[in-house]
Order: sequence, then C-alpha cells, then structure tokens
Amino acid sequence: MSEELDRKPIDDLLARASSAISGAGNLDSLERERVRFLGRKGEITSLLRSIGDLPKEKRPAFGDSINEVKEQIQKLHDQRKAFLSRDEGDGDFCMGDPTLPGRRMISGGRHVLQKVLAELTNIFFGMGYSLAEGPDVELDYYNFEALNFPVDHPSRDTQDTFYINKDILLRTQTSPVQIRYMEKHTPPLRIIAPGRVYRNESPDPSHAPEFHQMEGLYVDRNVSLADLRNDVTHFVHAFFGPEAKVRFRPHFFPFTEPSAEADMTCFVCRGSGCPICGRTGWIEIAGAGMVHPHVFRYAGYDPDAYTGFAFGLGLDRLAMLKYGIDDIRRLLANDTRFLRQFWGETGLEVLE
Repeated sequence: MSEELDRKPIDDLLARASSAISGAGNLDSLERERVRFLGRKGEITSLLRSIGDLPKEKRPAFGDSINEVKEQIQKLHDQRKAFLSRDEGDGDFCMGDPTLPGRRMISGGRHVLQKVLAELTNIFFGMGYSLAEGPDVELDYYNFEALNFPVDHPSRDTQDTFYINKDILLRTQTSPVQIRYMEKHTPPLRIIAPGRVYRNESPDPSHAPEFHQMEGLYVDRNVSLADLRNDVTHFVHAFFGPEAKVRFRPHFFPFTEPSAEADMTCFVCRGSGCPICGRTGWIEIAGAGMVHPHVFRYAGYDPDAYTGFAFGLGLDRLAMLKYGIDDIRRLLANDTRFLRQFWGETGLEVLE
C-alpha cells in the first residue's frame, strides 16, 4: 500500500468533518457532528481501530496522521461553537440568515456642559493655560480663610453653604484651587480649574444647588489689568464670536483688589436692549480682578515681587447664553429629548 493510499481515508475524513462542522447552524446540530466524528464510537475511533490491519512499519505514521486530523477537527469544532454561542445568547436573533436587518446600536453624544467645557479648555490651552484640579469636599481654610473672606462674611452662613462640620464643607467656588496650586508651584503660572461647586440655594430657572465653574489664574512679575482684559476679551471672541464687545465694571470680591465684573454685549439684541439683558444691552459673564496681596501671603508668595489676576466663569451660564437655554435645571435633568439637540454638533458616539 502506498503512502498516498494510506492517507486517503484520513484526508476524506477531514474533508467531511470540515464540511459538516461549518454547515452546523446551531449548537444542537454541532454537537451531533462532534459525536459523529470525535465521540467514543465516532469515525476517528473507527479509523484508529483500523491501524491493526496495517503493516507494522506503517502503523506509527498512520497513527500520528490520525491524531493530527483529530486535533484539527477539534479546533474547527471549538471555533464554530464559540461563534454559535455568541449569537444564540440573544434569544430574538436567528443565526444563519444574512438577510436579517442588523441589530441597532445605542448611540449618544456628549452632554452640552461637556461640550462647553471642551471648547473652553481648548481656548485657554491655546493661550498657554494648563489644567488644575481640587477636591469637591473642601476645608474652610481653603474655601474662605485663605481667600481673605472675613469671619462674618454672609457667604459663610449655613443658609448659603453646605457644611459637613465646622471645618469641612462642599466648596462654594473653584477659587480654593488657586491656593492649593500656589502652595505647590512657584511663578510664573497660568492655570484653569473647572469643576462642580455647591451652594445652598432653592432651584429656579437661574439657580441650582449644584453647578459648574471654571477658575482662571495668572501669576508672574508685572501682570496687570491690561493682561486680564486681553485674556477675557480673547476668550469671549473665541467662544461667542468676534462681534461681541467686552466691558469691565467695578465690583468687590474678598480675594481680588481691584475687582470687576466682566460683561459682554447681549447675544439677542446685540447691545440695543431687550428683556434678556434687562434693557441694558450687556450680560454678565465673569467675576475677575487682581489677586489680593493677602491671598499671596496665605499661599507663601511675596506680594511685592509678584502680581496676578484671577477670573471665574460659570459654565452653566455660558452654555445657557450660547445656546439660548432658558432654565438651568434642564442641564441636570438628563432628559435626552433636550440633550439630543446638541449631539449633532459634536458627532454621535456609539456606546457599546
């Protein structure tokens, strides 16, 4: 018997097994084919028993060939089983019909606040700012004392602030990140610090107990109000458009001196006056000012050597202004009917 004739039954068996296994349309039929070829009374077993009919010198090679084919058939079986098991787990999906419509993927998009945050971050990164973060649960020292708030300041009252105990609270602003960052870094520095803040307020269309801010800080030698105005104006033009105008009004904040509030021309009436801007033609967008010398001293800086400015932006308010959102509570309601209108601008994201 030639070598070719010796392998013919093995090759025939492998061809039939491969065809049968690949044609199995479900796990039950696949199991029947496994038993047929690999079972105790299967065709592989029968072929092994036939070795005794061969000449002694051909038995080892024939046995090795059978074992190789057995391993190949087992591998084909395992691959087909994994494929069928994946799809038969979905009870309403019938495997094997390529004309069936595809299963619909769940699609979504970034929240409008995440969209605004990403846009602002890109703007300030382009101006040389870096990102800083701080804890939501803050010490009274960082939230008030080191920011030059007097002991009797109204914002320290429990009617305005969520206290955990007398020394720990939920931060009311992102300004504490200023102190934490300056304690660990030496000038020059230029940072933004976005995050959630919390105040004890009753929800209404313009107020919420939880909202989002972005703190900005620039410290170096000879930083001036002109630098503050330049950076805020660049941000406004990049975010709202080059036609927006910016003005600064004197104000008071304990941690800046001098202090100001920054306004931009109303996006609705373009400065002519309307109900949205209170007939003034201007809308407030930020609190800002030059860092108070006392704040520098708390952070360990020499106020005679360094100057700097800080500003605070309300992300929720900026989103409302840019997209004409009339109620801040919509931003936290997770209503997809409202959120879906912003997904088209960022591009849909497939959620596995």
